[in-house]
Amino acid sequence: MKRVAASLVACLVLAACGGSSFEQPEPVAPDRAGLSEETLARQLAEAIAYPTIAKAGEPGHNAEVFAQFQAFLAREYPRVFEQLDVTDLGHGTLWFTLEGSDASLDPAVLIAHQDVVPVEPGTEGGWTYPAFDGVIADGYVWGRGAIDMKGHLVTLLAAMESLLEDGFAPQRTIHIGLGADEEVAGIGAGLMASWLEERGRRAWFVLDEGGSLVLDMPLTGRPTALIAVGEKGYLTVEVTARARGGHSSSPPQRTAVGLLARAITAIEDHPFEMSLEGGPVDEMLVALAPDMEGLQGFAASNPGLFGALIVDAMKDEDAPRAMLGTTIAPTVIEGGIVENVLPQHATALINLRLHPRTSTEDALAHLREAVAGLDGVTIKPHAPGSEAPPVAAMEGRAWEIVAGAAAAFAPEGTPVAPSLLVAGTDSRFFAGVADNIYRYSPARIEMEDLSRIHGTDERMKISNLPVMADYFRTVMVEAGTSGAE
Repeated sequence: MKRVAASLVACLVLAACGGSSFEQPEPVAPDRAGLSEETLARQLAEAIAYPTIAKAGEPGHNAEVFAQFQAFLAREYPRVFEQLDVTDLGHGTLWFTLEGSDASLDPAVLIAHQDVVPVEPGTEGGWTYPAFDGVIADGYVWGRGAIDMKGHLVTLLAAMESLLEDGFAPQRTIHIGLGADEEVAGIGAGLMASWLEERGRRAWFVLDEGGSLVLDMPLTGRPTALIAVGEKGYLTVEVTARARGGHSSSPPQRTAVGLLARAITAIEDHPFEMSLEGGPVDEMLVALAPDMEGLQGFAASNPGLFGALIVDAMKDEDAPRAMLGTTIAPTVIEGGIVENVLPQHATALINLRLHPRTSTEDALAHLREAVAGLDGVTIKPHAPGSEAPPVAAMEGRAWEIVAGAAAAFAPEGTPVAPSLLVAGTDSRFFAGVADNIYRYSPARIEMEDLSRIHGTDERMKISNLPVMADYFRTVMVEAGTSGAE
């Protein structure tokens, strides 16, 4: 008993002396646009009515609809299109520049994407209102793209429009980028990043989608402003197994299909390391700890001390586990064309979402190590992958602006928590030309509505829209009037 007590005392002493240094940001002074719910809801509803669906590998797909949508934006936000320098980067991508008075300051970049995902065939009847009608009803704007991400786009442009109406003249240059192919992993954001690189410019920070103010955060059941300071990389590998072909009546001991099955099993049985290292999960836990109860809250406030226990607990759930390391997901398998013929090769595609501490080179080496004992199995990239961007700073003036504005427009007492986005965004293209990349859309959203993204009955609460515009206006004012960082 004495040993147990001594251990507990030691833990308390260590907890008091160590742990994460993450601190809650101070709210910045709000700069409100004073825009009405009715106006913003109408603009979003009309934006939804343009089915801006891109297609992988076809940059010109749906060009007429995108042109119509951009003409609509020019009508709704005339000052943005007339007073800012607007560059058509091609493939539907628009790049806006509001020149600052001090050219020595690196620009701030805020981006959004115009494209949306299609409605899955056969699910149209499940929508309360047609997906591309842009219906305003029951306190929401309904339709594809309401959250992802025309609500974000409309309120961003509305915020800039209001600033220009007030004569906003920033010290720091501000860029707004509107891509047209984010949902199909296209090249629009890459064109934006190239524009900066070609001119020898580097963004002070980039702000994109990826986090939000979750009203019922699963770990706490309370509101949390989640700002993604990192996101995962992407790599799909092709696993091929080769063996003797021939008639199925006299198969070898190891067929190509059987060998591929063994390879997939070997890879899944050789997972990547799961830990709190190299990402923002420990800072996220510290931010959430005050809203967590008992020992759970105590452990979360001291991830350096209880890291192993935290990792063990998070590994039990799919979503939390994805934040701890690189994930392995076999998604496609092919082999054989006739039931009585042995294929000479069988192939599987395995999708990896790379943790910031895992490079594409490291990932390939890890997988090849898993199948080293299986003769006839090879692994190669299916297509070029993308590295995980560096984790952004959780201190300094850029963080203070992005996170401080999130705190300013959140319900009182809401923690701001850094997080790791397990999916991918356009912002990854800026990894080589930006000091920090943040991902946050300030809508107040419940988990149930988040599940509608890319699904049925996507919708945005109308009361969110003025708050979102105020957030973007505040960020641009703070960034535009901040001097040397």
